[in-house]
Order: sequence, then C-alpha cells, then structure tokens
Amino acid sequence: MRSPAAPFAWEFRRRHRWGLAALTLYLAVLGTLRLLVLEPGERVTLDHDWSFALVVVVPLGSTFMYFLAVFSFGHAGDLAARHSIYPARMFTLPLTNAALAGWPMLYGSAAMTVLWLVTRLLAVWPSGVDIPVVWPALQRDISGWNRLADRHGFIVVYPSGLDVGGIRDWRAIRPGKGLTKDVRFISDLIDDLEKAYNIDPTRIYTNGLSNGGGMAFVLSCTLSGRIAAVGMVAAAHYLPWSWSTDHRPVPMISFHGTADSIALYEGGTSWLGPEPSADVSERAANWARRNRCGPDTVESMVAAEVTPRDYVDCAGDAAVVLFTIHGGGHTWPGGGPLPEWFLGPTSSSVDATRQMWTFFREHRLREAQSAARAAQ
Repeated sequence: MRSPAAPFAWEFRRRHRWGLAALTLYLAVLGTLRLLVLEPGERVTLDHDWSFALVVVVPLGSTFMYFLAVFSFGHAGDLAARHSIYPARMFTLPLTNAALAGWPMLYGSAAMTVLWLVTRLLAVWPSGVDIPVVWPALQRDISGWNRLADRHGFIVVYPSGLDVGGIRDWRAIRPGKGLTKDVRFISDLIDDLEKAYNIDPTRIYTNGLSNGGGMAFVLSCTLSGRIAAVGMVAAAHYLPWSWSTDHRPVPMISFHGTADSIALYEGGTSWLGPEPSADVSERAANWARRNRCGPDTVESMVAAEVTPRDYVDCAGDAAVVLFTIHGGGHTWPGGGPLPEWFLGPTSSSVDATRQMWTFFREHRLREAQSAARAAQ
C-alpha cells in the first residue's frame, strides 16, 4: 500500500500549529537571551558550553527527525489483505479527509476502492464488489454522510461549484447561467468514478442543500438516465418547471422549512437574490405529475413540527416525498448546527441524511427504468 508523505506533514502542521509557533518563539527567545548575557565582544561558539546545543540544537534536531520519519514511513508501507465481500478496515495516523483529498491508495496491481473517514479508519473494498455512490453537495461535517457511509459501505463524493464572487455556486440552477458546463462536469466525474472504482451504476444518487438541492433537480432532468434518485434540502429552484417535463420519472425526497428566509417555502423573491423561487408544495405536486403519481397523498406526523407527505402509485415506483419542517430554517434537519440568527432554526426531530439513505436504498436505476417502460 502506498500513500503520499505530503498529507502527513500537512496534518502535523495543521494539528500542531500552536506547538510549532511556541517552538519558534522558544528558540527565538533563547537565542536573544543567549546573546544578551555575552560579554562585550564575545561571540557564540559551539564549544562555548553545552547549553547552546541543549536549548537550540536538540529541539531543532528533534523536529527535523520527526519530519524525516514521517516522510519515510508515509511513503510506503506493507499491508496484509485478502479478498472479501466486506471492506477491510485499518487504523491510520491521525488524518482528516482534507489531508488526503485526491491522493490514491494502491496495493500492488490490485484495484481497490478507498474511503478516508474522519474516524481515522480506512475502508478498502476489494475488486468485484459494486458500491453505491451518494452525491451530497453539503460539507461532510454538517450532513453526517461520512458516518453513514462508514456504517453502510457506500462512497460519498463532494463536488463543488465554481467560486463566483467569493461564493461557491452551481450556475446551472439559474436560466442561462452555464448549465451545460456544470452538467458536463458531473457527467465526466461519474465517468471517472466508474473507471477508477467498482461503483454500481444503477445506484448513483444526488442530493444537496440550497443551491446544491437546485443542482440535484437539474441533474434529475439532464442526467435522468444515470441518477437513480434525488434528495433535496431547502432547495433553491429558479428554473421553470416546464423545463423538466420531458424526462423519465425520478424518485425524489425533499425537506423544507416553513421559516426559510432564503429559499421561501411559499415561493417568491427573498432578500438574497433577484430570482424568484418556486412554491415548495407546488413543486412537489409538479414532481408527482412528472412521475405520473396517483391523485392521492398520504400525510403522517413524525413529530409535532415535521409533516411528511407521500405521493403514491407513481410510475416505475418513482416515489415523491416532501417533509415540511414547521418553523425550520435554511438548514439541514438533524445535521450540524448553523448560525440561527442568519439561517433560522435547525430541527432535531428528523434526520434528513438517514431518511434520504433509507429512501435511496429502495430505488435502483434499472428497476425504475424497466417498470417505467412496462407502464407505458
């Protein structure tokens, strides 16, 4: 198994930045004091006494040896592994996903799928095992997708839109704003994943928050032959609904707060931007019509402030579910805390990530396609 040395050094600097700063200050102060106690005209020499080596050379040498060891052992290591239908798990040095982003892990000539986890575990899947892929457009520490991926064994991919005016944004969610480039980027990314890993092409899902939710809607229309199901949280919808009427039914689960001041539940223009968004209930009803669902809906109550609405008897079993979070803000239900003064309350009565994964597991692309063809 091979891994790059650079992430280890990066991680050391990130985790121990205050220690390194203290060491630098320590050496600077000691050096200054050493010069202050010298007699006029006296110069520092290595044979002056052994205290200079003790207070300066030893800390510098220790730091140098640490980095030398990190770069040496981080370059290559041996791994005893065997083929299995279950992922192998190994403890690693304290690393974060950011430290290893983009770095491949190889074991001889064998192709293995690798997932770095915040829990410092490395999940290695053997060749020949199909793995579902989930596409969250939200940071892992807010949504909690990594923890769920570790438990159920799927790959999580975090694509990001372009930086526009200091804000990461998917331009495809607005009329005439670079739709082709954003969609092509995601399509090419799926191609690369299929070449590099043993992903299951019938179980690729997309989900996101705000603009990411809007991008999930765009992908359900433009890549409906590749996306098995869609999840949206506080989704920003700016494209007209007629834009998506000619595409296959795609299962959808959505979460939206009635106190969302950015992507308004009733639709319309918010304080954040000039484009009006669609009414959430109307959008769900339109999606149900797109999926050729029956006229009846089933409403239940998860908690006092959470009301799910299920559209039933949909073509190809392409279900549509809307979770209304009464009093919820522009946040991820059950997720990490966000500034309430700016985005509104975060509901803890329902876990959007777990609900999505339960929903996703019920839908495969080929099953939806074959059922839809049979219904025509």
